[in-house]
Amino acid sequence: MKITVDFEECLKDSPRFRATIEEVEGDVCELESKLDKLVKLCIGMIDAGKAYNAANKQFVNGIRELAQQSTKDEVIESSLTKFAESLQEMINYHTILFDQAQRSIKTQLQTFVKDDLRKFKEAKKQFDKVSEEKEAALIKNAQAPRNKQHEVEEATNILTATRKCFRHIVLDYVLQINVLQSKRRSEILKSMLSFMYAHLTFFHQGYDLFSELQPLMKQLGGQLDQLVVDAAKEKRDMEQKHSTIQQKDFSNDDTKLEYNVDADNGIAMEGYLFKRASNAFKTWNRRWFSIQNNQLVYQKKFKDNPTVVVEDLRLCTVKHCEDIERRFCFEVVSPTKSCMMQADSEKLRQAWIKAVQNSIATAFRDKGDDGEKLDRKSSTSTGSLDSGGEPKERSLKGESALQKVLAIPGNACCCDCGQPDPRWASINLGITLCIQCSGIHRSLGVHFSKVRSLTLDTWEPELLKLMCELGNGVINQIYEARREELGARKPQPGDPRHEVEAYIKAKYVDRRFIRRPSDEELRNKVVSLSKQEKRLSSSSEHLPPRPPPPTPKLRPASNASGQSVKSADSGIQNSADGSREMLVTTPSNNSLTDADAAESPPMPMPATLPPPSPCKEMVFYEPKEYSPGLQLYWASCARSLPDMAEALAHGAEVNWVNTDEEKRTPLIMAVQGGSLVTCEFLLQNAANVNQQDAQGRGPLHHATMLGHTGQVCLFLKRGANQNAADIDEKTPLTIAVEAANADIVTLLRLAKMNEEMREAEGPYSQSGDETYQDIFQDFTHMASNDPDKLNRYQQYDSQRP
Repeated sequence: MKITVDFEECLKDSPRFRATIEEVEGDVCELESKLDKLVKLCIGMIDAGKAYNAANKQFVNGIRELAQQSTKDEVIESSLTKFAESLQEMINYHTILFDQAQRSIKTQLQTFVKDDLRKFKEAKKQFDKVSEEKEAALIKNAQAPRNKQHEVEEATNILTATRKCFRHIVLDYVLQINVLQSKRRSEILKSMLSFMYAHLTFFHQGYDLFSELQPLMKQLGGQLDQLVVDAAKEKRDMEQKHSTIQQKDFSNDDTKLEYNVDADNGIAMEGYLFKRASNAFKTWNRRWFSIQNNQLVYQKKFKDNPTVVVEDLRLCTVKHCEDIERRFCFEVVSPTKSCMMQADSEKLRQAWIKAVQNSIATAFRDKGDDGEKLDRKSSTSTGSLDSGGEPKERSLKGESALQKVLAIPGNACCCDCGQPDPRWASINLGITLCIQCSGIHRSLGVHFSKVRSLTLDTWEPELLKLMCELGNGVINQIYEARREELGARKPQPGDPRHEVEAYIKAKYVDRRFIRRPSDEELRNKVVSLSKQEKRLSSSSEHLPPRPPPPTPKLRPASNASGQSVKSADSGIQNSADGSREMLVTTPSNNSLTDADAAESPPMPMPATLPPPSPCKEMVFYEPKEYSPGLQLYWASCARSLPDMAEALAHGAEVNWVNTDEEKRTPLIMAVQGGSLVTCEFLLQNAANVNQQDAQGRGPLHHATMLGHTGQVCLFLKRGANQNAADIDEKTPLTIAVEAANADIVTLLRLAKMNEEMREAEGPYSQSGDETYQDIFQDFTHMASNDPDKLNRYQQYDSQRP
C-alpha cells in the first residue's frame, strides 16, 4: 500500500501526522525485512541452480561416455550424442537464467535496500532528534517564570530556533518518505519483470530446441517397437541356443579344433597349452597359444603383447615327446631353441601337431618362391634354402618393400577394383591388391595367383625386382585389353564381394577380356623377340677385362695319423676328433674349396684348363607353327617380362618344349638370356626347375656352363637336382670344377653338404648351418644388387685365347 504524507500536515505536527509517520515507519521496516529475505532466497536459488547445473553436466558427460562406448551401434551412438548436445544447450540456458536472476533480483534489490532505505533511516534519526529538541524547547518555554524576563527571552529564542530547524527536518523527512514510497514500486516491479522475462527467454529457447529434436524423438519412438520385437526374438533364439548347447555332449569337445589357414583374423589355431619354462626349475605354466602370421605365439593375458615362440614356422619341426613323465607332450624345435608343450588330451596333442605341420606347409606355399608343388619329404636331394629360413637383414620387409612396389606407375591402387593404398600383391602376376581382392585371389589357387603381404612378409631381392618390372599397368593392358570393347564394368571400391569375385574369375580364370593375337601378329612378335635376343647377345660379347682369378689355396685337414682325410664330393673333412669340418669360400674370394683341387700336383691356372662346354649359339629357325609357347620361349631369352606375361595369358605352357631347338624350355632360354628376374618369373609360374633338354641338361647345367652364379644360387634354393647328369655323364659340379669357377663350386658343394647333413640327422632335422645360410644369402643379395661381382668368370673367360 502506498502511503503519502502531506507537507502541510507535517508542519502542524498534528497527531494525524504523527500517526501517519508511525505507520510509514512500520511499513518501511517490514519492507526492508521482506526485501532482505527475498534477496537471501534469490542467492540460495542461484547457488542451488549452479549445483544443479554441475550435476546436470556430469549426467550429460555420462551420456556422452555411454555413446562412445556404443560406437558399434550407430543408432544408440548418434541418438545419445544428439541428446547430450541438446541437454548441454539446456544447461547453457539455465546458466543464462541464473545470471539474469542474479542481476535482476539480487543486485537491483540489494542496491535499493542499501541506498534508499539507508537514506530513509538517516532522515528518521534526524527527525527523531529534532522532535525531541522541539519538545524540550516547548517545555522550557512553558516553565519560564513571568518575573524573570531574561529566562523568558532565552526560552522564546530557543523555541523559535528549534521550530525553524524542525520545519526544515520534517519537510526533508516527509520528502524522503514520499520519494521512497514512489520508488519502491518501480524498483520492485522492474526487478521482477526482468526476472520473468529471463524465464520467458529460457522457456522459448528450450521449446525451440526440443521442437528441432522432436522429429528424431518420434523416429526413435517408432523404432523402439521394432527394437522390442527384435530383442524378444533374440532372447528366444539365445534361449534355444542355450538349451541346445546344454544338451550337447562335450565329452569329445577337443576334437572340434581344426587348422584354418584362411581365418578372417589371421589366427589359424588357438587354445590353452602348458608350456615348460626354460629356467632351472623347468616349471610348467598354462598359456594361451595361437598360430598366426606364420608364427607360434602365446599370451598370459589377452591385453599382453604376444610372446613369439617361433619367428618363422618354416624353420621349425614338431614331434611327440614320450620320454618325459608328463602325458600328451610335444616339442616344437627351431634352429636356435626348442619349446616343450603339453595338451590336455591325446586328441588335442594330435590336433596341435597337425596344425603346426599344416602351418609349416602353408608357410612354404605362401612364402616359398617355387611355383611347383614340390614334395619336400621325397625330394631329399634338393638343397633348398627355404628350409633354413632367411636372415632379416638380407631381405626387405614392411615399408621398404611397400614403398618400392607402390612407386611403380599404376601400383598405388588395387589392380582389380582400384582401392587406394593396397597392402597385398600377387607375386606370380606382379600386381598389387587390396585386402578383399587378395582374399579372392587366394581362393583361386596358387596355380592362378600367389598372394603375399607387402608389409608382413619378407621380400627376396629377385622377387622385389620382378614386382617392379611388371605392375598393374602392364598386366591390365594384357588381361583387360577387350574389357571396354565387351562393355564389362570394372569393380569399384566398396562393391559387393560377389561382384568383385565374379569379375576377377572372368579376368584371370576364364581370361574373358584378353585380346587373342592373329597368326600374323604372333609371327611378328616372335620374330621381333628373336631379333631382340640377338641384339642382347651381341651387346654382352664385349666385356671389360678383369685379372684372372687367383690360384686356389689348399687347406688340408689331418686325422690322427697326420694324413689328410676329405670327401671328394661333399667338401667335408673329418678332423682328428671325428667331427666334420666344412671348407668353403665366400663370394669375396675366388678360391675353390679343398675338395675341388687335387692334392698333388696343385691345380693349374684356369687358363690351362679346357673351356667349358659352350652352349649352342641361339639361331632362329622358321618354326612349323607359331604359338604362345614359342613367344614365351623367345621372350624368356630376350628378358622381356611383359611379353612373357602376355604369352602365359594367351595360354602358353610354362614348360613348353621346343623340339626344333634340342627340346629346350623357356627356363633354359631364360638362363641363356642371363636374367635372374626372368628365371624367377618362370619359377613363380610353376616352371620345372629340373626339366632337361635333349642333351640331358637342366637349367642348373646351363647356368653352370655359362657361369651364371646368381642363377645357380636361385635354382639350388628352388630345389634343383645337382646330382643329375647329362648325356656326357657330367653333373653341374663336374662342369664347375672343370671350368674352375670357384663361386659355383662353393655353392654346389655347400648344397650337397647340407643335403647330406639333413639325411644323416633324420627326417626332423632342419637346415640351420650358419655358414651355409650366410653364403647363400650373400650370393642372393649380390646377384640382385651387385651382379657385376658375379661376372668374374665370364669376364676372364672372354679374354682367353
